[in-house]
Amino acid sequence: MSETLNPAKHSRGMIKFIERAGQKIPDPVVIFMFLFAFILVLTSLIGGMQFEVMGADGGSVTHTIKSMTDTEHVRWLFDNALLQNWLAFGRGVLGVILIVMLAVGIAEHSGLLSALIKKVGLRISDRWLPYMVVFLGIMSSIASDAGYLVLIPLAGLLYAGLGKNPLIGMAAAFAGVSAGFSANLIPATPSDVILGGNARIFAEAQGVPFTTASGKPLNPATMHYYFIFVSTIILTVVGGWITNRFIAPRLSAMDYQLPDDLKLDDFQLTAREQQGLLAAGFGLLAALLGVYLLATGPLAPYTNAVGREVTPYLDNVILLISFVFVVVGLCYGITTRKFKSLQDVVTAMVKQMNTMGYILVLTFFCYNFLAMLSYSGLGTYVTYLGATFLSSLGLQSFPIALIIGFILTTAFINLFVGGMTSKWMLLGPIFVPMLYQVNPNMTPDMVTAAFRVADSSTNIITPMMTYAGVILAFMRKYKPELKFGDVISMMVPYSAAFLVLWSALLVIFFAFGLPLGF
Repeated sequence: MSETLNPAKHSRGMIKFIERAGQKIPDPVVIFMFLFAFILVLTSLIGGMQFEVMGADGGSVTHTIKSMTDTEHVRWLFDNALLQNWLAFGRGVLGVILIVMLAVGIAEHSGLLSALIKKVGLRISDRWLPYMVVFLGIMSSIASDAGYLVLIPLAGLLYAGLGKNPLIGMAAAFAGVSAGFSANLIPATPSDVILGGNARIFAEAQGVPFTTASGKPLNPATMHYYFIFVSTIILTVVGGWITNRFIAPRLSAMDYQLPDDLKLDDFQLTAREQQGLLAAGFGLLAALLGVYLLATGPLAPYTNAVGREVTPYLDNVILLISFVFVVVGLCYGITTRKFKSLQDVVTAMVKQMNTMGYILVLTFFCYNFLAMLSYSGLGTYVTYLGATFLSSLGLQSFPIALIIGFILTTAFINLFVGGMTSKWMLLGPIFVPMLYQVNPNMTPDMVTAAFRVADSSTNIITPMMTYAGVILAFMRKYKPELKFGDVISMMVPYSAAFLVLWSALLVIFFAFGLPLGF
């Protein structure tokens, strides 16, 4: 009863290695600062060099690398740094991200998510409880980081209330929130916006068509919807099974303690919360009706002057989903009196924006770096070199090997560099065009889907993950002597199973030519 989780010696060695290596990696903002300076120096050395690549029509296109220290190009840097290279970069993707987070902030700070978890938790049997926790963890990605800060501690509280080791519920929730971060039943989550929106930027910047292999245009917000929908079901089943089969038996034999200030009756829904959920339900119906009326009215599909079909409701799906979040969150918050005035709603949005400060700093340096990478021609040159190298290996004939290789590479990098956005900003500009040049079936949506799988699966076994320390602090409430090595040992079964089965699912989609989304 008193034994703790003890990782094997080789596991401890790997953990220490990862910790030491991770501590030497600077913040992504610093990385982009150095990369920016590096490009200035490099282009000044190789400026004027020319090379030929294959164009979209199959012909040769000559590119010339610009020296970014030349007067006219230095002027370009200063003239475009604030607007075109940052705020308007990628058709204003930064603004889209901020709008989504404003809407999510209203729903999150109203207390709606906590109430939903309580409601569902009280109505499900012990056997199916892990599946529910993993599922809610996956779905919590619609509220960005809310799952880490709300669902995981609530899952521990739920299991404690049932007389079980709270770490069982917290492990299942952690697996769902972090390892399943890129899956969901709802399209246009923050991860969809970040990954899809920037994938289009990476592709169009280097002349890669932002289409499927059959030539159908991609919608950044929904281009993976079928894949993430199926992924949600599979990861829920796998995560729940692992919890029942491996995690629960192991942790049930471990002693734990309940904090003195823990009140298990806090998990019961109050009458006001019940009323809030009822109001939120009516609000959801009203919001969906509003979306339907818009999609069949002002935002209905139409054929433009050049004969092309335009689908405004899909083009604005992010705003429509944000509208649903706002309505449901307001209905709940007003009924529970969490929102007593419009000022409370404003405060909720401000609190959400307070968490976006780092994103603003990161994107300023990142987007300026990416703009210069594209403008100078260096990004195209790196893609040319990489595609030439991979083609020389004959990998263009083995696209499945390309997919698996990219997944494994990204999963390994994820152990040392935390943060989905920062890694995608580093890897996406290179691999989206590079893999397409190696094999045209490696379209932007396929490469981005492979990144989803890799980035999420190893989040739970690295101390470099942003919320690693927070999760450890939550768990130590019930097991004070717990170390992060113990957490990694606990989460390895989830990580391995998710990585293998999720990769296999993507290969199946690719091998059978199944659409990843719409």
